[in-house]
Amino acid sequence: MTASESRPRTTTRDPAELVRRIDAWLDTRLPGARAVDPVLPESNGMSSETVLFRLDHPRAPVTGCALRLAADPAAYTVFPRYDMARQYRTLRLIAEHTDVPVPRTLWLEEDEAPLGAPFFVMERVEGRVPPDVMPYTYEGNWLCAASDDERARLQQETVSLLARLHDQAPVRRAGFLGTRGPGTPLRRHVAAQRAYYEWVVQGRARSPVIERGFAWLEANWPADEGGTVLSWGDARIGNIVFQGFVPVAVLDWEMAALGPRELDLAWAVYLHRFFQDLTESTGQPGLPALLRRPDVERRYTELTGHTPRYMGFHTLYAALRHAVVMLRVAYRRVHFHEAAVPEDPDDLIMHRATLEAMLEGDYWPRVLSGA
Repeated sequence: MTASESRPRTTTRDPAELVRRIDAWLDTRLPGARAVDPVLPESNGMSSETVLFRLDHPRAPVTGCALRLAADPAAYTVFPRYDMARQYRTLRLIAEHTDVPVPRTLWLEEDEAPLGAPFFVMERVEGRVPPDVMPYTYEGNWLCAASDDERARLQQETVSLLARLHDQAPVRRAGFLGTRGPGTPLRRHVAAQRAYYEWVVQGRARSPVIERGFAWLEANWPADEGGTVLSWGDARIGNIVFQGFVPVAVLDWEMAALGPRELDLAWAVYLHRFFQDLTESTGQPGLPALLRRPDVERRYTELTGHTPRYMGFHTLYAALRHAVVMLRVAYRRVHFHEAAVPEDPDDLIMHRATLEAMLEGDYWPRVLSGA
């Protein structure tokens, strides 16, 4: 995977025009305020966009800002809807009711007129983030170059962060994150993912392996789904700002939901495996000792008293959710004429082999044995 292959087009917006419009909007909030040294990071996500800048104004509440802008509607968006008010409200709830570190929220703009889509502004937290491109499992970045003890510290702190979020966030105040529909929170969560898949393949080739995955979930449903917590949704170390090896800001709450604790644990474990498998396929060792499923489960149990259950189900569900997102990203590349649809549409899913191995039941035995 080359850098160019891994960074498909994500926007049609003109950066200079975007900054001009940000300045015009800032003037309505703090007359005379300007966005200085604006940067659209190369690590900008595959979905929403982020603009980093210094806020130049004598009464500025903070110096460094991060503006989170809903995806460009003209750029074949990854998700059908971007609820920036929901993300803003989630950040405020986490900040008010937990000790999980999140950026300070400053302004929410729901009107599309200023920048062409809703957005919010938060404080920029300084630190470093494990990179996605090239993945932190590849050589040449700070996490790969760290010592085993330093990576172990990062892992312990990350699992602690998830434990505190699940234990402290008040579910009764997070009803706005619940998915509508019949059944339990997990049933509604899966139903929403199935509806998302149907949106992704509308007018496109369907994915047999994804549809096998949804059938597998139904056939292997947990006998006891467990309690409901506030789930971060995109719980992975690439969405955490670290100072040293300690989290100082948790980012990207657009996938937040209500559901079992295992949703976040499985996502954190699986997303690391996604990068690890990709790295091993290129002949590099990667970071096989990081975020190992038994270690994450053990640490989480120590911190919360809750022993993760049905993790085979939940890690397959994580891989399946990721497959739907990756299929949409691949179809965006097709939309922009960066790629063609192969004869087998499942070849568009980068981790197809992993998902198939999970469906066959031989993925985790092989990984956990070190084979």
